[in-house]
Amino acid sequence: MMQDIIVSAADISLFHVAARELGDASQWWRIAQVNGMTDPDLGKIPETVVLKVPSVERDLVSGLPDGAGS
Repeated sequence: MMQDIIVSAADISLFHVAARELGDASQWWRIAQVNGMTDPDLGKIPETVVLKVPSVERDLVSGLPDGAGS
């Protein structure tokens, strides 16, 4: 299940959003992936935007996407 949240440049980065919304800053890539983003920096967005945030996955053992870092 996904939820929509509103973010702005004041949120600084997807690291901050992931820490707040998912409880783990290292899972920023999950938010980026579902929103078609590659850069975690939110300082470049001109105004507020709506992002989709995936549900928390408690069984992820690292913040890396499957296969990354292997």
